[in-house]
Amino acid sequence: MTSSGLFARNVPGTTEELATLKIGVAGCGGLGSNAAVSLVRAGVGKLVLADVAEVELSDLNRAHFFRDDVGEAKVAALAGHLRAINPDVELACHAVEVNDAGLESLFGDVDLLIITFGGTGWLVDTWRAVHPDKPLVIARGLAGYGKVDLGVVHDGSVHVCGDGITDSDIGLCAPRVALVANMQANLAIQLLLNSEGTEDE
Repeated sequence: MTSSGLFARNVPGTTEELATLKIGVAGCGGLGSNAAVSLVRAGVGKLVLADVAEVELSDLNRAHFFRDDVGEAKVAALAGHLRAINPDVELACHAVEVNDAGLESLFGDVDLLIITFGGTGWLVDTWRAVHPDKPLVIARGLAGYGKVDLGVVHDGSVHVCGDGITDSDIGLCAPRVALVANMQANLAIQLLLNSEGTEDE
């Protein structure tokens, strides 16, 4: 089976441009795996994935993994699922820890970076210093259930999705995590297509 027709129902005029985009996803857990899936389904042609962890059973309550993935590197398992959606997607997979020193070597050539784990202040500062005009999308406030009062806060080239309040110590629930992950993916596409999308004015 080929991927012909996969993007037949895309927003008109976006497929060709999406295919040229290269997006970095730092962290492939609940947020990163769901965001990556949505980006590939949308037609983004190139992803750089980085995460040092292996899939654990406790990831399955919110991340795009399955029981057969448990014990496998998250980047490898996720890559398999993404290629099952679109075998033509170009993936660069790095089973390494994302840290300050390696940020540029991993993601320096992407059009936009999505960071999907907490405690990212130092990464934000590093990214801003090296790429002051290149968009960075992060998340803050996605724990609990219900409470769909989510939004986006813009701070120059840094964009924060979530409610900005809830702490993961109260627990994580698949729908809320997926909502924020898809906010990140949707915003990334909007920013890179330089468009207001279809939102009401």
